[in-house]
Amino acid sequence: MTVARSRFFLPAGQSFMNSDTPRADSLESPANTEASAEPFAALDLGSNSFHLLIARSDGGTLKVMDRYKEMVRLGEGLTPLKDLRPEVADRAVACLERIGQRLRALKPANVRVVGTNTLRQLRPSSDFLPRAEAALGQPIEVIAGREEARLVYLGVAHGLAIGDEKRLVIDIGGGSTELIVGHAFTPLQRESLHMGCVSMSQRFFADGKINLESMDRAELAAAIEIRPVRQLFRHAGWETATGSSGTIKAIASVLAGEGWSPEGISAEGLTRLREALIDCGKTEDLRFKNLSDRRRPVFAGGVAVLRALFQNLSIDQMRVSDQALREGVIYELIGRTQHEDVRERTVATLCRRFDVDLEQARRVEQSALRLYEQVGANWRLERPEYQCMLGWAAQLHEIGLAVSHSQYQKHGAYLLRNADLSGFTRQEQDVLAILVLAHRRKVPEDAFAGLPESKQDCARRLCVLLRLAVLIHRGRSATAKPNPMLSADENALSLCFPDGWLNNHPLSRLELEEESERLKQVGITLRFH
Repeated sequence: MTVARSRFFLPAGQSFMNSDTPRADSLESPANTEASAEPFAALDLGSNSFHLLIARSDGGTLKVMDRYKEMVRLGEGLTPLKDLRPEVADRAVACLERIGQRLRALKPANVRVVGTNTLRQLRPSSDFLPRAEAALGQPIEVIAGREEARLVYLGVAHGLAIGDEKRLVIDIGGGSTELIVGHAFTPLQRESLHMGCVSMSQRFFADGKINLESMDRAELAAAIEIRPVRQLFRHAGWETATGSSGTIKAIASVLAGEGWSPEGISAEGLTRLREALIDCGKTEDLRFKNLSDRRRPVFAGGVAVLRALFQNLSIDQMRVSDQALREGVIYELIGRTQHEDVRERTVATLCRRFDVDLEQARRVEQSALRLYEQVGANWRLERPEYQCMLGWAAQLHEIGLAVSHSQYQKHGAYLLRNADLSGFTRQEQDVLAILVLAHRRKVPEDAFAGLPESKQDCARRLCVLLRLAVLIHRGRSATAKPNPMLSADENALSLCFPDGWLNNHPLSRLELEEESERLKQVGITLRFH
């Protein structure tokens, strides 16, 4: 088995502690100055543009070393069958090959690539992600909409003056719009809406015509998307509104250039811009100051989305942030190098929420990691990201008991696959769900088949270690600590218990015999003595 750098596991060389988001004053310390001075890179594969940011931490703020942006318009290539049209896929791959050349000089652990709305919609059998990863030379993490919102807020919050007010943050992308209300560096409410400048422009201005009817229809469609969360965000108690992303920055730049809103974006200025768009009549005739030719085809759709947000959320004035998703990703990467990872806190929160037996979870985790240490080399699992996933799965393996004891592994897997888990990518959630689903009873081999082929063996082997740890502690005793020795040779395992232990624990012996038969069905031989 050859284990490539995983698309759904944490980059190597990182450790963790319970924390929500990195604090601005925690990014530099004497012990971590050298690590913080290293360059970090975030690549945002959006529905409209691909953005690369390379920066390092300097006194708690980001010092930009390099930027690269290319309008790929990935969203316009999405087909009804949830794949990409060949010409758009080729355009994206060519862009990633260029970006990949710049990333090769950086440490892999200091690079994170995230895919947003369009990549979220691709069907699992699409060949675009493998092609994109090969061209880029880096794994691509597809993040959920609410996770995107969290990272956007993290980036924006670090760029704002520290204050005590609640903030509304809005990010309009090519295919989705993220809404966040937060305080300081903590997001309190997050939502991702299925609308963006590319999708709305394709839907209502595809023929290039801009008139009163098409603008009204676009704003009404946006209002319908906003409606389920309108009351929640209108009454969230925020005091200031901040916008981020290329769409909002482009609108602010046009308003300033025309003299309609010299500072940020005002509701009055946005209305004047709407009227001017209708007066122009055609996308190709938009000749505003500060509007680039590349932005012109998707500008009307972005204006419709933002104006609907202003009207439905009662926004009068919006400031504009230069920081967004990419900066949030880098702040989190830097935080991880300094032993802060929101996923640790997410796992702890899940354990509390679903009333997990923490002592039992700790026993299973310790045994699973002890087994991992013994066979990691022979099973080619010696990567910190594998160890982390195994530990998290051990902590969470019983969360399904909160639903029902009957087939609780299925309930737990459902919760992990579908819950909003801060810090986790969609792929990471899938792996956690599979490990929990397969930790007892029959091994569901078809579940592993849903993972990328290069990841199936390592996930299957982590599952075996979790199964053995759960079995060892089946009696839930706080005193029984057999600490068996485990050795591995490809698909064969040998489990050695202390002298006399199996004779004194006949139930455990019987369960090991049954486990040996179950593992035999998936091609793994288990011997014990």
